Amino acid sequence: MKSRLSGTENFKNITGSEALMLSLLNEGVETIFGYPGGAIMPVYDALYDYQEQLNHILVRHEQGATHAAQGFARVTGEVGVCIVTSGPGATNAITGIGDAMMDSTPLVVICGQVGASLLGTDAFQEIDVVDVTAPITKWSYQIRRAEDVTWAVARAFYIAKNGRPGPVVLDFAKNAQVGKIDFQPSECKFIRSYQPVLEPESTKIAEAAALINSAKKPFALVGQGVTLGKAENELRAFLEKADIPAGWTLLGESAMPTDYPLNKGMLGMHGNIATNIKTNECDVLIAIGMRFDDRVTGNLATYARQAKIIHLDIDPSEFNKNVKTDVAILGNVKETLPLLTEMLQPNTHADWLASFAEYEEREYQTVTKKELESTDGHIKMGEVVRKVSEAARNEAILVTDVGQNQMMAARYFKFTKTRSVVTSGGLGTMGFGIPAAIGAKVGAADRTVCLFVGDGGFQMTIQELGTIMQYGIGVKIILLNNSYLGMVRQWQELFWNKRYSSTPMTNPDFCGIARAYGIKAAEVSDRVALNTSIAEMLADDEAFLLVVNVEPEGMVYPMTPAGETITNILME
Repeated sequence: MKSRLSGTENFKNITGSEALMLSLLNEGVETIFGYPGGAIMPVYDALYDYQEQLNHILVRHEQGATHAAQGFARVTGEVGVCIVTSGPGATNAITGIGDAMMDSTPLVVICGQVGASLLGTDAFQEIDVVDVTAPITKWSYQIRRAEDVTWAVARAFYIAKNGRPGPVVLDFAKNAQVGKIDFQPSECKFIRSYQPVLEPESTKIAEAAALINSAKKPFALVGQGVTLGKAENELRAFLEKADIPAGWTLLGESAMPTDYPLNKGMLGMHGNIATNIKTNECDVLIAIGMRFDDRVTGNLATYARQAKIIHLDIDPSEFNKNVKTDVAILGNVKETLPLLTEMLQPNTHADWLASFAEYEEREYQTVTKKELESTDGHIKMGEVVRKVSEAARNEAILVTDVGQNQMMAARYFKFTKTRSVVTSGGLGTMGFGIPAAIGAKVGAADRTVCLFVGDGGFQMTIQELGTIMQYGIGVKIILLNNSYLGMVRQWQELFWNKRYSSTPMTNPDFCGIARAYGIKAAEVSDRVALNTSIAEMLADDEAFLLVVNVEPEGMVYPMTPAGETITNILME
């Protein structure tokens, strides 16, 4: 972000609330998501005079504000900003703040707070926001004086976006909002107690290069750190020089195009069988900007025991947290990957690469063919995803909710551009989809945004259809309707003797609800109508809800049961 202040303004005797507006402009902010209330009213009053410079999107729930800000941040690479009131406004934002922390999404969340003289008195809509949010933020700070506004905002943006990104909360006391100051913009380029990026150790780079140069079966694991570091080109140069196949985590999906020859698919519980099996066959495993989540590793006692582990990450706390590392390379992968690539010897691994084909063919015959090429019975979730992706020329931004829709979308959507995946990874937040898609479309107005959501997650934040209506946000919503909480039902079928406790759902007329919000809608149950409706949905840039009634008891395969060795894969 570049400052949007000219540097010639002279603001004397202004309120802390107006100083907040100017500080946001100074940080280059153009878009804010939020919901007003009593304790944040002075800020919204100040915003009234800055409507031409600051585009405020009124959501319908504070959780929606945080998820929308996440979607905006993911597709733009900028800091997402939201404003909420005190008490329930702040606590409603907790889920999105925690989600952003788990998924390294840069947010600045500004919460209203009672006046400093009332703190600790259990005043109306008072809650200890700083202590509540401290464990799920990079920094949580209470602004008690108008004089501290510009300093706090500059510091908040620096912390949110530098190093491993994440959320910051500013708890803005009401007296500080109305207090008067002479405004001077602040800039933060250094915090003594916070070193976001350290210089990589040359000896570690050399050690890693030596392991890769001698490897017969190297394998790279690509995480979101590549996208966050804007290191997609550096990744490809690294892989191509040494001819290294690569798999990706859920959040690292669009760091490589789907058809990139060295892209071998998704890792983990519902990942491709070749990537999981080869993880336990490779001799050198190179983890790039990923954190060895349990959904990727399965049983740690049996995970890649045969391999030397090289781990590149910006956050030293990730080293040896889950998987014992042989060589840890600290730093932004945009800087460390070229250093490592420079020390690699050009190489080819034709036999190793060819060995993936057997497992890819097995998966195609056992799983993929049935999911994508079925011609009878109910529509399959996977075929809907693939048809939408291809109809959008594989150039769309994919947003998902959480559940079977998420895994099917990750498996069968195709990508040609980076920053094309917005999903809730670490926290797995149902209800994430609609508001995140809103934020993604606001942040990338020139791109098609396709949201895949289940009937359960859709109803968790269904009120955000009002936001879509008010601002004319052209999100394409594909609701995979199976009248179940599908992923929970799948686990109940596999591991709980088909005891479907509280997972069947009686659903409303989704199209009728969408139309009540002024959103075009269609519902389909057969394949001929599906193709026609997808074309209708993508024909313009207006919002559209496509409800697809899919097989009620569809399953997401392959699947490695939780806690199992990643090669113990269920195929059907």
